[in-house]
Amino acid sequence: MAYDYDALYRETPNALGRPNADVAAFLDHLHRPVRLLDIGCGQGRDALPIARRGHAVVGVDLSEAGISDMVAAAEAEGLDLTGQVADLRDYRPDGLFDILLVDRTLHMLDTGARHAVLGRMLTHLRRGGWLLLLDERSNMLGLERVLDSHAAPWRALRRKGGLLFAQLDR
Repeated sequence: MAYDYDALYRETPNALGRPNADVAAFLDHLHRPVRLLDIGCGQGRDALPIARRGHAVVGVDLSEAGISDMVAAAEAEGLDLTGQVADLRDYRPDGLFDILLVDRTLHMLDTGARHAVLGRMLTHLRRGGWLLLLDERSNMLGLERVLDSHAAPWRALRRKGGLLFAQLDR
């Protein structure tokens, strides 16, 4: 990745702005706490508000500064949020998740790595779990093909432009 997110995060609190409104609206309809993996979480723009809703969150990002900011905020509030510094190309999450959130992260990888990362992450989603995927519009067809090649069928709840919210069939 060419951009230096560590420098950005060290210099700018909440550098990426407000939480994603589509993700927040989806979470409004959950009736029980879930375990969520935020892939490319940065400073916790989405992860922190999700944890504040009572969900267990694991956030992974390449930026040590971003993870440090997120973890410090979570610890100050006593949130169930864990941060992991890792390169997504090599990252292997522990266990299964109810939701995988990928909010504008995969476009930073070349096509082969983008598809490989998504395919590997899908193996960590529980049956009936959700993928909340936001990316460049031009990448969505290739990312949807990764879902189509997955062992289980998917049901799309919402699809528009660079957004796909899909459930792994039960």
